Amino acid sequence: MAAGLAVAAIALVYARPGGGALPVSGDARLPTAPASYLGLYAPGGPASYAGVTAFARAASVRPNVASYYSGWRERFWTSFAVTAREHGAVPLVQIDPTGISLAAIASGRYDRYLSSYAAAVRAYGQPVILSFGHEMNGYWYSWGYRHTRAAVFVAAWRHIVRVFRAAGTRNVTWLWTVNAVQPPPHEVPDPAAWWPGRSYVTWVGIDGYYLSRSATFSALFGPTITAVRELTTDPILISESAAVPAAGQPAKIADLFAGVRAYGLLGVVWFDALTNADYRIRTPAAYAAFRRAAGTFRLLEL
Repeated sequence: MAAGLAVAAIALVYARPGGGALPVSGDARLPTAPASYLGLYAPGGPASYAGVTAFARAASVRPNVASYYSGWRERFWTSFAVTAREHGAVPLVQIDPTGISLAAIASGRYDRYLSSYAAAVRAYGQPVILSFGHEMNGYWYSWGYRHTRAAVFVAAWRHIVRVFRAAGTRNVTWLWTVNAVQPPPHEVPDPAAWWPGRSYVTWVGIDGYYLSRSATFSALFGPTITAVRELTTDPILISESAAVPAAGQPAKIADLFAGVRAYGLLGVVWFDALTNADYRIRTPAAYAAFRRAAGTFRLLEL
């Protein structure tokens, strides 16, 4: 299902292009200060970074996380990661095993691919956020609820992490990404059954969208945050979120950022795309709301 730094007048810590940063390292760990990450997914990536820069220019912000989605067997896009780095952002890659047997992944059938991917990430040498099979507690993907058993997902997740560790790839932040729980008829269950264990997860991601004017952060994300806290104290990132225009984007943007701060979460990744609904920001009022909301975060220099 289906950023950054505000202008100088807003007192933020700037993520300078190409600078500031963590040294090249095999163990590049990301800081975990609350309300310090502002991410963006924009169409065109990973082949192009133009969507990210266009949004940043329109909103007068600069994201410090840049997200893209990767098909199974797709290589690690070092060029995207390098460009993100030059713009002061960490790449976040959502690896989607569409139509792939997770049991085969867990059994080692795809280890050559995974080892090659791990080697490319290690060679990049800077922090990378990786997620696998996002929204697995939802029913809309082949690897998710009602299609693949939770135990098989857990086995595949653990195997992937082990392959990366065996390759010496230590610059990965492992983001276990779930969908916000929902009651019937659109049932999205508590994600506990898909939990791979704390030693296999660095951060938790939660995806959820504002689809109506009545939606609030506490109603949309609160139950899932509570469920996650029963499993782990790992930092939480809102890893995919946006509001449809009919929900009242300016108000929902303000609510989203306020919710991240109120719950002490890492930050948010805004999904600025047209998919099953139109989540794009296109009006001056919505851009202004985004710019104001970004000013309430103290973004890390990465």
